[in-house]
Amino acid sequence: MEDAIRSAVGVNSRGVRSGTAGTATDFTRAVRGKQGAPSGDVLHYPSRSATGISLRQFAILVNRNNKPPLYLDEKDAVDRFLTGIANTRAIALDTEGASFHRFIDRIYLLQLSTREASAILDPLTIGVPDGLGALLEARKVEVVFHDADYDLRLLHQDYGWRVTNIFDTRVAAQLLGIRAFGLAALLERFFGVKLDKKHQRADWSMRPLTQGMLEYAAQDTEHLLDLRDRLGHDLEKLGRSGWAAEEFARLEGTRWESEDDREAFLRLKGARDLTRRQLALLRELVTWRDDLARTLDRATFRVVSNETLLEIARGAPANRATLGAVKGMPRGILESRASEVLAAVERGRAVPENALPRFPRAQRWERDADFDDVVARLKSVRDEAAERLDLDPGVLCARERLELVARRRPASVEQLSEIRELRTWQIEVLGQGFVRAIAKSGKALEAERARHGTNGES
Repeated sequence: MEDAIRSAVGVNSRGVRSGTAGTATDFTRAVRGKQGAPSGDVLHYPSRSATGISLRQFAILVNRNNKPPLYLDEKDAVDRFLTGIANTRAIALDTEGASFHRFIDRIYLLQLSTREASAILDPLTIGVPDGLGALLEARKVEVVFHDADYDLRLLHQDYGWRVTNIFDTRVAAQLLGIRAFGLAALLERFFGVKLDKKHQRADWSMRPLTQGMLEYAAQDTEHLLDLRDRLGHDLEKLGRSGWAAEEFARLEGTRWESEDDREAFLRLKGARDLTRRQLALLRELVTWRDDLARTLDRATFRVVSNETLLEIARGAPANRATLGAVKGMPRGILESRASEVLAAVERGRAVPENALPRFPRAQRWERDADFDDVVARLKSVRDEAAERLDLDPGVLCARERLELVARRRPASVEQLSEIRELRTWQIEVLGQGFVRAIAKSGKALEAERARHGTNGES
């Protein structure tokens, strides 16, 4: 038995590696013992007819009953694990990044669960787990996330993967009208499971990871397939499975679009309150700060916060003393890099008047006289439907989509279908009501104009 487990997870006769108590290597101790691993620590796969995986292929430590999560940081062990689950038809996935700590976020941990096994993969040592990518891109495998957007962006950024056949438990919960749709709230609601949030902002780039961090990471997927089943059943019961399928299909291909970093300073909260000269200073300060953060691989706010840069841009300090008086100025930066900050201020001062930055002109559109009335009528239709369906109105149809419909003024459901931002299920629920609301608004405007015309002639 011990040899089977060692073979499955890649543990040699001396163990995978040495480690101290409370680290990720603790799981290796669970496979040791005079008579091999305790039977309670091992989960054997059922027959091939049930899962496509033979009993001999795999045995695995599982994160249940307070057992240590399976942590794999060697490529051979990961390859064996992924081979063992190659025939699965459903996989729950989560990633851990470190945007709260690092300049460029990336995947520092991959957590996954099938219906038979769970594991945590360490991409820092194993590289790209190609076997996992093949599973996630296979249409025959349903990939379950909670709040998939960020995970999908990281998976594409780091590995180029385009995940298909997605089920997002957050989206499913919202379509069921559940207002508390965080993973912790859902697991407690349906299963009585309470998640520990102690490591919510942990630095996942650190090594070694503590046992507590691994247990925290493992819980994100351990119950996710069960949650998917419960939510999927309720969606079908309410006749909303098609709604969810359309939303999930739109998640495919989610990725970060490239942005012009040279204009990033304009997106800072508070930048619009600055003069053009102050914007020139802010541009130089943000460029300096971001370059330093990139060199240090540190989150930008951990170098100098945006609020502090805005204060510097407003005050334009000319010496170390005035720079030190700026609210929020980090002492370490002041002591080691004050000259660099002051140089950035001087570069901003030196920008010619005709080259000062400005905000780009917003795209203008002709605002109809009754635009607000149309939006109000559409909102009324939306809110009545939301109450009837017990849905959050913003989930049923967000305000920006109401405004888009108000600008397009569709005269029929067919014309409404030409608005790509609207889902088919939204049109089915709201289409007739929207068209009637627009028609009534048009008649009301004509009547108002007629009254003014009559008044003008009398």
